[in-house]
Amino acid sequence: MRFIDEHRDRFGGVEPICRVLSEHDCPIDASTYYKFRKRPAAARTVRDTELKALIAQVHSENFSVYGARKVWHELHRQGHTVARCTVERLMRELGLSGAVRGKKVRTTIADPSAERAPDLLDRAFVAEAPNRIWVADFTHVAAWAGTVYVSFVVDTFSRRIVGWSAATTKTTPLVLGALEMGLWQRDRAGQSRAGLIHHSDAGSQYTSFRLASHLADEDIAASIGSVGDAYDNALMESAIGLYKTELIKRRGPWRTLTDVEIATAEWIDWYNNRRIHGEIGNIPPIEYETAFYQNQPTPQLTAQT
Repeated sequence: MRFIDEHRDRFGGVEPICRVLSEHDCPIDASTYYKFRKRPAAARTVRDTELKALIAQVHSENFSVYGARKVWHELHRQGHTVARCTVERLMRELGLSGAVRGKKVRTTIADPSAERAPDLLDRAFVAEAPNRIWVADFTHVAAWAGTVYVSFVVDTFSRRIVGWSAATTKTTPLVLGALEMGLWQRDRAGQSRAGLIHHSDAGSQYTSFRLASHLADEDIAASIGSVGDAYDNALMESAIGLYKTELIKRRGPWRTLTDVEIATAEWIDWYNNRRIHGEIGNIPPIEYETAFYQNQPTPQLTAQT
């Protein structure tokens, strides 16, 4: 039936094809073909067709980086009940797959002569509320106009990227810009950041006097991880790994700083507002923070005497 469907226009219709097939020991009557075509599609076929459209849409709307697990979770978030194995099967048929991370490239270089803040976390990156622990790091993007450096600050409670900055030099203003964006966003939202810890590796940008002074002025405790420890600041490295895998490697080649900035802004908006994260219950970071604040008790007003 599939052969006839594919060649009927080329060979003048169904009847000539059936006649030739019958002459070559593959007897089939044209009426048999038409009867088969009028038969209603099986329920599974209809369901698969509907699901394929939904799966392709979810995959496309999420930077085409979701694997079967995340597509499955997103379908359930949208109210579509489907087995994960079915999603895996249909994604194979559609030729869709998730992004695969590459190896980590280290960009920060420690300054052995710089005075460093102590490690206040000792790998304990889990926070009980927003604005308790922020982790920071930066990476590089190869562009035609030269290397672009992109700095990030992530809130460990929700995995939200609260601040970022891009520049063509990896000096202190690069990491300071990401910090200032995070402070501006939280202050604009009226959120308390009392007791906030800013954690990074021992790169010279993060041990600079200028950054240390800014953190002190904002009453933020500075924390520096141990040098050469592959497991330190792993959460931040994971976020950067996603950035490189889901955006930089898939959308290149990159031309200028502006191209990288525009694409990064789009990716971060998706990352914070729509990308689901398994570590926080397969919901986006901003949704996770919103649920936290909604569950906080409302302060009780006392009567004035």
